[in-house]
Amino acid sequence: MGATKTDLFTKQQNDIAAMAKALAHPARIAILQYLVRKNACVCGDLVDELGLAQATTSQHLKELKTAGIIQGSIEGASVCYCINPKVWKQYRELFNAFFKDVDQAESCC
Repeated sequence: MGATKTDLFTKQQNDIAAMAKALAHPARIAILQYLVRKNACVCGDLVDELGLAQATTSQHLKELKTAGIIQGSIEGASVCYCINPKVWKQYRELFNAFFKDVDQAESCC
């Protein structure tokens, strides 16, 4: 979406859209599920876990890190990743509020 169009929407709408975009690939969902399941920093074994090429995995990690959902640190030759708990909580709160509003709507059909 062009920068000139985002001002037509609320901050919450823009935030939810940005979050959804960051999550909008099954590989990224798989990465997040793996990191949540491990509940620790993960170094290097994501390629084996996903079955994707190193470059593809790195690109998905970059997107998640840019969105702030994960955080990483460099330890020697490897980069370690984990869930960013503060941003994870923000995602949960925004999506919960969004879906709660939908759940309360009556069926129109």
